[in-house]
Amino acid sequence: MNDKELKIMQITNISEAKASLSTLIEKALRGEEVIIGKAGKPVVRLIPFDFESSPRQLGAGNWHGQIWIAEDFDELPEDILRRFTGEADEDESVA
Repeated sequence: MNDKELKIMQITNISEAKASLSTLIEKALRGEEVIIGKAGKPVVRLIPFDFESSPRQLGAGNWHGQIWIAEDFDELPEDILRRFTGEADEDESVA
């Protein structure tokens, strides 16, 4: 096994990471693996933020034929309208 195949995980504890955060950020920006641990166990990996600025590809038409809107979608039933306007009779109101 050569040096490139052997990869040793170096864990920095939380208190050390707080004291040397700038240095750890610089390491991450250079592509080095930065692992922060608690009680000797890895808990987070510090990685550079990806500044991807291209727009998402939403795939226009992906939902074509898979959804529908009921014919009466825009019609508000009278009993519901009365409940919103406070005109519902006591026996119609929701408890």
